[in-house]
Amino acid sequence: MIIRNFYVNLLLRLISIVALAIIAGYVLATTESVLIIVICTLMIVLLIISTVSYLNTTNEKIRFFFDAVRNDDSNLSFPVNKGNRALSELYTSMNKVNMQIQQLKIENSQKEKYFSELIEHLATGIITFNSKGFILNANSAAKRLLSTDNLTHLQQIEHNNFRLYQAISNIKPFKQKLISFPSTPGNIQLTLKASSVKAGNEELIIVSINDIKNELDEKELDSWLKLIRVLMHEIMNSLTPIISLSENLTHIFNNKGKAVSPDDVTQDTIANTIQGLSVINEQVKGLMSFVESYRRLTRIPEPEKKYFKINDLFKRVHVLYKSLENNERMELSVNTGNPDLEIFADENLITQVIINLLKNAIQANENNPEGTIRISCSTDNAGHAKICVADNGPGISEDKIEEIFVPFFTTRKEGTGIGLSISKQIMRVHGGNLTVRSKPGKETIFCLTFDH
Repeated sequence: MIIRNFYVNLLLRLISIVALAIIAGYVLATTESVLIIVICTLMIVLLIISTVSYLNTTNEKIRFFFDAVRNDDSNLSFPVNKGNRALSELYTSMNKVNMQIQQLKIENSQKEKYFSELIEHLATGIITFNSKGFILNANSAAKRLLSTDNLTHLQQIEHNNFRLYQAISNIKPFKQKLISFPSTPGNIQLTLKASSVKAGNEELIIVSINDIKNELDEKELDSWLKLIRVLMHEIMNSLTPIISLSENLTHIFNNKGKAVSPDDVTQDTIANTIQGLSVINEQVKGLMSFVESYRRLTRIPEPEKKYFKINDLFKRVHVLYKSLENNERMELSVNTGNPDLEIFADENLITQVIINLLKNAIQANENNPEGTIRISCSTDNAGHAKICVADNGPGISEDKIEEIFVPFFTTRKEGTGIGLSISKQIMRVHGGNLTVRSKPGKETIFCLTFDH
C-alpha cells in the first residue's frame, strides 16, 4: 500500500510536469504568448523542486530509520503527517517496525538475563575466551575453582597456577583434559571440556570446569572396598582349611595339654599327619600364587610406544590365536577397516590385551556350538582408533558387568580374576581405556580406545 501511494504521488507529479511542458510548447508554437509560457515554466520548476524535495524527504527519513537500527537506537519516532498519505503510511510502518525492534530487544535482554542467571547458578565453572585470551564471560563457579575474584584475561590464571593456565589456553575444541594440582585445602582435580562457537568472524572457546575430587574419592573408596572384599574372600578360602587342619594335627599330638609319647604314634597317625601337611602345603602354594597374581597386577611395565599398523597387529594376533586351547571351536573373523591405519602404542602389550580377550571369548563359548568371534577396527569423529573384540556367547548380566574389571573377581572356578584387570591397566598406561557392553544371550563386545 505504501509503495503504491508513493508511486501514484510520484507519477502524478511527472504527468503534471510533462503536461505543462506540452502546453508551453504548444503555446510557443501557435500564439507565442510569453505570459503563458512563463507561467508554465515556473510551474514546471516548482513541480520539479517539489518532486526532488518529496524524494529527498522520503529518502532522508528512511536513511534516518536504518541509521537508528544500525546504531541500536530504538527511541527514534517519526511523526505521522496527515497531509501526505504516502509519507504518513511510511512513517506509521517504520514506527511499527521500530516498536517490534524495541520488543525484540526487551525479549532478548530478558533471555540474556535468564541464561546469565542460569549459568551463574551452575556448580560447573564456565568461561568463554577469544583467540587473544580475553575472557568474555566467567561465572562464579569458574572464579571459585580458578581461585580468583576477577577474570578478564587468561594471564590472570597464569599468575595463580601455570599448569592450569597451560591446560586451559591449549585445550582444543571438543577435547577433554584432567588436571591435578596441590592447593591449601589439598589436591584439586579438575576436568576441562571445551567447545567452540562462531561470533561474527571470531571463534570463541567455551570451557567447562568441574571439580571431580569428591567423585574420584568415592570411586576410589568403592574400588578399594570391592578389592578388599575379594581379597578377604580368597584369603579366607585359603586360610580356613589350613587353620582347621593345623588344629586337627595339634590334637593328634596333644593329649590333655601334653605331647603324646612316641609309643602312641601309629602308622595311621603318621599317614594322617602327612596327608594334612600335604593339604596345608597345597593351600599355602595356592595362597602364594594368589599373592603373585596381585604382584603382577601392580607391576604393569612401562609401555615402549611406537607407531605400527593395526593391519600388522591383526596378522600377529591371528597367528597367536591358532595356538590357543580350543580355538578350533570358534570361528574367527577379522576386519581391519583402513589397512593403513596406525596407532602409537606398545605392540606387545596391546597384543597381550587382545589375546586375553580372545581367551575369555573362547572360554565363555565352551557350550556354544556356533560360537563366533569378530575383531574389528574403526575410528571415531576425532580420528582416534578403536579396536573391538565381539563374541556371540551368553553375555554378561547387568549385576556382573560392573564387577568384571575388579581385581580377582571371576565367575569361573579355575579363573584368577586378574586378566581383565591387567588389560584395563595396560590401556590406562597407554592413555586409553577398555570398555565393555553386553546383551545377555546375544553378544559381548570389548573395545580398546586410544587417544592417539
